[in-house]
Amino acid sequence: MAHAPVDAVVHGNGTIIVCHRKSTRWNISDQQSVAPAMHRNFTLVFVAALLAGCFSSAQVLTPERERALKQGDTFKECRQCPEMIVVPPGSFIMGSAENEPGRFNTEGPRHQVTFARQFAVGKFSVTFDEWEACMAARGCNASPPLDQNWGRGRRPVINVSWNDAKDYVTWLSKITGKTYRLLSEAEREYVTRAGTTTPFWWGSSISIKHANYNGHSYSDEPEGSFRRQTLPVGSFAPNHWGLYDVHGNVWEWTEDCYKDSYDGAPTDGSAVTDGDCTHRVERGGAWANDPGRLRSASRGWDNFEYRLMPYTGFRVARVLISPEPSWEK
Repeated sequence: MAHAPVDAVVHGNGTIIVCHRKSTRWNISDQQSVAPAMHRNFTLVFVAALLAGCFSSAQVLTPERERALKQGDTFKECRQCPEMIVVPPGSFIMGSAENEPGRFNTEGPRHQVTFARQFAVGKFSVTFDEWEACMAARGCNASPPLDQNWGRGRRPVINVSWNDAKDYVTWLSKITGKTYRLLSEAEREYVTRAGTTTPFWWGSSISIKHANYNGHSYSDEPEGSFRRQTLPVGSFAPNHWGLYDVHGNVWEWTEDCYKDSYDGAPTDGSAVTDGDCTHRVERGGAWANDPGRLRSASRGWDNFEYRLMPYTGFRVARVLISPEPSWEK
């Protein structure tokens, strides 16, 4: 049987997986059983081909390119890696004012958080396409997540646990040699606000033209239609820093353990790693929520092992090398 040119041949428990170069998506086209001894030889010969072929039509950043990045720059470090965008260092006030409509007491006390260095964030929630690349490479070993018959492709992956999300960023880090991770809760609010102080990055009211939610009114706006499912990522305008879908569509897992207040919270943007670590914080709100749950300061949390949640996905962050000081240039 004739096949298109291949990028690489890689192993999977005694299996050869052929990845076609002409595919614009991750594509497993052939699986052939091989003898164990032969499998060991293929593993040694082709593991580099995996990293240089199926996953690397885009280029992993060199230290020089990484240091040259500035706010708004984008990059992808493998064909099925998420597209990343650079966000600036800076400070913001985390939490909500006591008179903000829809506020919960868990959103305080308000406090200043300062990010000393720029970092990169996924422009979109991780998609089914991106998740399935990890599954194909045996980096994500959970059963294929359900899509509720809404479709896969560029829709955000759903029905994934916090543990599943951690497997994904571990795999990304392994194939790129770079540090990918979940966002901290403070990072997630910082990049959602993108320099704003209103309940939503665009202002203090909301409509279904802005985001995917249940269509209910937030501040006396007319009610809109309830779509009752996720939408493909990028269906709405990006915020001021170029991130899409930071309000609605799916809740996104963060690294943090849940606490019911910000008393003693880190002021450097790092994740909370004590408290109730069987429950992890989610941010952003989802397609089924009232608009108050989509606010920049709104918090959610779930058990880190829960998987059957058609309203929860995740987004990734990437640690960056600090730019060179101007006096070194």
